[in-house]
Amino acid sequence: VQLQASGGGLVHPGGSLRLSCVGSGFTVDNYAIGWFRQAPGKEREGVSCISSSGANTYYADSVKGRFAISRDIAKNTVYLQINSLKPEDAAVYYCAAAYHGPNSTYTTMLESWYTFWGRGTLVTVSS
Repeated sequence: VQLQASGGGLVHPGGSLRLSCVGSGFTVDNYAIGWFRQAPGKEREGVSCISSSGANTYYADSVKGRFAISRDIAKNTVYLQINSLKPEDAAVYYCAAAYHGPNSTYTTMLESWYTFWGRGTLVTVSS
């Protein structure tokens, strides 16, 4: 099982990015997929999650209204659209997978639930 996050880069404040998390060795419709981030000197925090059914999503308060999580089953990929970027959004973003079985509506940002983690992608916000 592998997850590969990509799409990070240098963006001006107010800009947008779309991060991608491609899974291999498993199918995303059996797993909740979460996005986490870690800024320098700070603990990793949960940002967003989509349930294995795709019907439920979760967003941290700090990103509500600006971030959108989605998925493409055919591509086995989960996306994180990041809009209205703020300097405090700068971090390494990670995606992770938690097995919940098909059709689950459960979302969680508890890291202990996530068994598979991808390498991060760096988002830098600077004017």
